[in-house]
Amino acid sequence: MDNSKYEKYFSNDGFWAKLKKGAKDAGIKVIYTGLLLFYALESKKTPLKAKVQIYGALGYLILPLDLVPDVLPVVGYVDDLGALALALGAVAKSIDDDVKRKAKDKLHEFFGEEAVKSQDVIDIEAQLVDSEGEAGRRDT
Repeated sequence: MDNSKYEKYFSNDGFWAKLKKGAKDAGIKVIYTGLLLFYALESKKTPLKAKVQIYGALGYLILPLDLVPDVLPVVGYVDDLGALALALGAVAKSIDDDVKRKAKDKLHEFFGEEAVKSQDVIDIEAQLVDSEGEAGRRDT
């Protein structure tokens, strides 16, 4: 998926409005992935190329009309998660402990302590480790 055409839809206000409105419907996996990407944007360690990918993925997330409308129960956020996961894999090297801490703090605020310890968070962090390993092998 080419996220670059969606970056024009990203804004901080739009991102937070989308998360606050749709957090429960989107679920922990979508929200945590979005938060990781958002806080990676703020990190000075994230290169410009990675930020462009993040803007595209987050723009797609907050776009009201996408491939699968977000109002559809369960399946409405599947396409959003796909776009976010692709961007996360591409920018995994930019996700450091500070970015993870900020994302978990905000996730806790949205869903409570159980969310931070959920299998969804564990799965995403495993994906980050796998993506970092893949990126390292490509760089050599």
